[in-house]
Amino acid sequence: MGFMGKNNVLRRGGGSVVWVGMDTGGTFTDLVAVDFESGRYHYHKVPTPTSDPARGLLDGIAELLDQNGLARSDVAFLVLGTTLATNAVIEGKWVPTGLITTAGFRDTLELARQRRPHYFNLDIPKPVPPAARDCRIEVGGRIAHDGSEVAPLAEDDVRRAVERLKGKKVEAVAICFVHAYANPAHEERAKALVADLWPGIYLCSSSEVLAEFREFERFATTTVNASLMPVMDRYLERFERGAADLGIRPMPRVMQSNGGAVSPGAVRKLPINTFFSGPAGGVIGSVGLGKHLGLNDLITFDMGGTSTDVCLIREGEPAQKSERLMGGFPVRTRTFDIHTIGAGGGSIAWIDAGGLLKVGPQSAGAYPGPAAYGRGGKLPTVTDANAVLGRLNPQALLGGRMSMHPEKSRAVIEELAGRLRVDAIKAAAGVIEIINANMIGAVRVISVEQGEDPRNFTLVAFGGAGPLHAADVARNMGIRKVLVPPRPGLLSAIGLLHADVRGDFSLTRLLRAGPENLKALNHGLEELKKRGAAWLEGEGEEHASFDWFADLRYIGQNFELLMALKSGELDDPSLVRLINSFHRRHKDSYGYDMRGQPIEIVNLRLMVTAKRRTPPHESVRLKRGDFKAALIEQRKVWFPETGFIATPVYDRDRLPAECRLTGPAVIEQMDATAVVPPTARLKGDKLGYLHLDLGISRAKPDKFLSGGRHGP
Repeated sequence: MGFMGKNNVLRRGGGSVVWVGMDTGGTFTDLVAVDFESGRYHYHKVPTPTSDPARGLLDGIAELLDQNGLARSDVAFLVLGTTLATNAVIEGKWVPTGLITTAGFRDTLELARQRRPHYFNLDIPKPVPPAARDCRIEVGGRIAHDGSEVAPLAEDDVRRAVERLKGKKVEAVAICFVHAYANPAHEERAKALVADLWPGIYLCSSSEVLAEFREFERFATTTVNASLMPVMDRYLERFERGAADLGIRPMPRVMQSNGGAVSPGAVRKLPINTFFSGPAGGVIGSVGLGKHLGLNDLITFDMGGTSTDVCLIREGEPAQKSERLMGGFPVRTRTFDIHTIGAGGGSIAWIDAGGLLKVGPQSAGAYPGPAAYGRGGKLPTVTDANAVLGRLNPQALLGGRMSMHPEKSRAVIEELAGRLRVDAIKAAAGVIEIINANMIGAVRVISVEQGEDPRNFTLVAFGGAGPLHAADVARNMGIRKVLVPPRPGLLSAIGLLHADVRGDFSLTRLLRAGPENLKALNHGLEELKKRGAAWLEGEGEEHASFDWFADLRYIGQNFELLMALKSGELDDPSLVRLINSFHRRHKDSYGYDMRGQPIEIVNLRLMVTAKRRTPPHESVRLKRGDFKAALIEQRKVWFPETGFIATPVYDRDRLPAECRLTGPAVIEQMDATAVVPPTARLKGDKLGYLHLDLGISRAKPDKFLSGGRHGP
């Protein structure tokens, strides 16, 4: 396994060593700093400015350090989780992009696959490609599927393509040739020509972005990557320059979707690797707390102001995927299997043409935000519904730094209620029920629809709004246990500090799994090893683990199973073991195997991981005393089973260690609010975690597990 590289060495002498993690969300930016000398953690939470997220980050860093007396020169590690690439794709804010491709393949991006998103809806608009049709230029030359040259590259065509794209004023260019995964020579030559004729243009080729077969997926991934290169480069340039101006010396790191934190240079080349950058921090944080508590089977439930992210962790390992739809296009890159929906505290409630109440995916964001924030928001949101139902503090949030305006929440909910012809309480309750149903559907996607029973897992509630809704979601899924970390609203930022350095590499080798192909397979593994070593050197790391994998299938199948390899070299015995393992895995996955059918090795994969030093766990002071010191007030809070009921509201920071209580209760802290429904039992532990037991029978049938309704 991996060892600490030179970038992981802590400074000795000359002051403290401080690590800073930052998670930029659609509504709030979360920051955490840990001082290795004292072991103390410091937290800060600021609204995310939509006009310039980099500026908001820099201001937040300065405030965090200055408020806690931390010297900027002591910052030794700075890591960022960002949703910039995701938002750019969703909002179509990528730059005008050109595509240079093989003659006859200009329309691959629009022809796509025969599959439709919804089989019975013929009116779904097709996604808009990053490269418009008049910016996709064909050139002569052809590589065969086996890597041999059918026709030489027409270099004059490439030169003419550059001139045409200059006239179209594109800002980035993708080069995608047929079968470049088998032989990248034509792409490499075309890229050199474009770079020579057009210095400074943002440029990438499919063989360096995704060296795998399947033209549509490879073309889509590469063009999306090219379209994001200027967006990410400009953002990182502003952030790096601003961090240097603050007096922070080390190069910042950026979280990837696969759970690894890498250099800005690596992100500039492959911005597609950051689609789930922020949410990945929450998954890493959940893995860490699971190890800390001895809990291996978890479902992460990260609800913020704009979206909810869920991921399944089984036996301590997060589920992973190699392909995600972004902006309607399949982007193939290794990522945690995080399912995201537009459901958050800022999600807007609205009425559709048929008069039905809907919630999200549109969000009020941080500005103007929910009406409750008093920043000019005029539309009803989930936060406003929670305020009307007494679930949120009517005075202030963020430890008193953000004032609440319950009268404004009441006004927008009453306006919604008038259009629905119900009272305000019923309208607010409807908003909560619908947003919960949406999130239940998300949990179902990563559990039930993957063959996993969610009742066997513990729901980890985090994000600013996660603990507010977790009990409702868990109860409707039949999940009995809910875990609330000490700092739920900041867990993603904390998780960023635990990220290792990780890179994933792949290439296609469509070969039968037989001894006659061992030489070709080992040649491919050696090529991956060289790529991994070069990448590791570029990251400034000296030691790492190399983990090998292969995609296998029976010949004639169209989908593969990912299998681990013992090492980066295959021989006859290891090949036999791989084949037998595949047969068993296929039977476990699909209920049958075909031992008489030959097996094909499709892709070879390498995961390079350089371990970082783990930050110290935050020490929780054991508190003595009773609940009187922690009690803030008695407040009328609405629950579906009781209506409004007098409910004690506690300050979490004052709750005694290893506390016990039975709901109803509301527990408030700077970064989140937790709701404990009636009859549920809450237990605190000496490490600062809250364990919620909903008392649900394991055998209780549930409509969301039995194929019934799972969303509006």
